[in-house]
Amino acid sequence: MVDTEAESRIEQADKNFFDDPHEYYRRWREHGPVLRVQFPVGEPVWVVIGYAEGRAALAHARLRKSMAGVAELMHRKNPDAQLDSQAIALSSHMLNTDPPEHTRLRKMINKAFTTRRVAVLRPRIEQITAELLDAMAEHDEVDLIEAFATPLPVTVICELLGVPFTDRTEFQYWTKVIVGSSGEVEERNRCYAEMASYLTDLVQAKRTDPGDDILSGLTQTREDDDQLTDQELVAMAFLLLIAGHETTVNLIANGTYALLRNESQFEALRKDPSAVPAAVEEFLRFEGPVDWATVRYTEEPVTIGDTEIPAGEFIYVALSAANRDPARYHDPDELDTTGDTSGHLAFGHGIHFCVGAPLARVEAEIAFSALLQRFPDLTLATSSEELTWQPSLLIRGLAALPVSLR
Repeated sequence: MVDTEAESRIEQADKNFFDDPHEYYRRWREHGPVLRVQFPVGEPVWVVIGYAEGRAALAHARLRKSMAGVAELMHRKNPDAQLDSQAIALSSHMLNTDPPEHTRLRKMINKAFTTRRVAVLRPRIEQITAELLDAMAEHDEVDLIEAFATPLPVTVICELLGVPFTDRTEFQYWTKVIVGSSGEVEERNRCYAEMASYLTDLVQAKRTDPGDDILSGLTQTREDDDQLTDQELVAMAFLLLIAGHETTVNLIANGTYALLRNESQFEALRKDPSAVPAAVEEFLRFEGPVDWATVRYTEEPVTIGDTEIPAGEFIYVALSAANRDPARYHDPDELDTTGDTSGHLAFGHGIHFCVGAPLARVEAEIAFSALLQRFPDLTLATSSEELTWQPSLLIRGLAALPVSLR
């Protein structure tokens, strides 16, 4: 039976949504797994918060992801909106494409981003981790995000893509602005323009003088007579650079924060490092680094669960809500590093499943194993009430995580 009330009912998300979206999800869940949501700014959008419905939506062949289609629908809904051409160009990567174009782009990256390449990175990730922990040990208190959770994946992705580590401050700033939900439009457009210029120069340098890195490999990769264009390479670099570090930063930070609020599980993991891989999956389920999956839209009416969504609508899957659906997971709002995490949606599902998931898992396993062994007395250096979360629908992450090391 189709839910006809969902289209007329609109849930409200206030400015404090980012402080604790789970409070909203629990309240919204009383009205069903598929809802229309209104934020203080913009038009209402459809949000899927149920696990079964979210999993189905992520793999639904009739939910579109073309960036060109997103831009067209945005303009149709708001003809006065200024759509930045650089933002559209950078966002036209494989995550925002549909088959057959997605299939073509995914095949190209799969040739360069192999499981074997990730596996051989383990010793280097362990080395970087040890060096960062050595530097932390010189202090009694640090911001774990600044001292550890950020530089580890940033260093790894820079080396993997062949991006100069000295440029990290710039692209980290651009990333924060681009993935955030606050800030001025002019600032966001400027960041898109600066990042596009930077990546265009980088791609040209890789074509001229390729090295032993993924981005260089992508400039040379061919599939029959096909090769990525410069614009496709720039968009691919944009996706890999942002997704390759921002998500892992928050996986490490969110997981650590969850452990610091659960002393018994912290101690159990410290005593049994072999349990860390399973714990990482629970961190992904419990407070994953991505709150909402990137936008989808309808070209024709589509039914998700019992709700028919009309044509011409934007749809988001709230991954963090789906991963705490009590219809799927027992006592989902409690951290349990030995619990059932099977099928969690933190990396998505279907053809757009995160290509960097193996790398994120390796980095997180190494990071948590080493951190817990090196600093067994790690504690929060502030109250939970004083911590702030990034104002972003895409990223679920803290602005800072002050910790005492001894």
